[in-house]
Amino acid sequence: MFRLSFLVLALVMLTACSSLQSTKTDTKISKQYSWVLLPIVNHTDTSQASLKAEAILQALLASKGVTQLKIYPAEMNNDSLFQPNDRKSVDHAMTWAKSEGARYAITGSIEEWQYKVGIDGEPVVGLTLRVIDLSNQAVVWSSVGAKSGWSRSALSGVAQELIKELLASLPIE
Repeated sequence: MFRLSFLVLALVMLTACSSLQSTKTDTKISKQYSWVLLPIVNHTDTSQASLKAEAILQALLASKGVTQLKIYPAEMNNDSLFQPNDRKSVDHAMTWAKSEGARYAITGSIEEWQYKVGIDGEPVVGLTLRVIDLSNQAVVWSSVGAKSGWSRSALSGVAQELIKELLASLPIE
């Protein structure tokens, strides 16, 4: 019994810490429709974190079969330390998405994207994702999560793991 308890404790300690919460919906989201990737709002002090998250999201959506994905025009992203991305640019991107005839838009926000300060410097990522049905402006799926890695983990690797975990609950068919 002691060995089993020790083994379970060791496995828990070896995994990175994460927290996830997703909406539960009966709505099935079709990968056959046209999709657009809207700007991800960066609420961190890390410049261009949203561009990094968008690149990872684009690749992981393709792996889930979303092949009709258009990316918003570059001038719609205001991710910099001096001109932060705001709700106005996302609204502008939504107008663009409707003009493109897309059915679904995916967007979100980044709350944390950094290496923790301290001796170990663990990578931490916190973000939200949501899918909007552009035909009626309804949010049909959303997910929020945070994940940290070990001191030798790459920040991009932790972000990729988190986004993959968030997308696992996306009811796509």
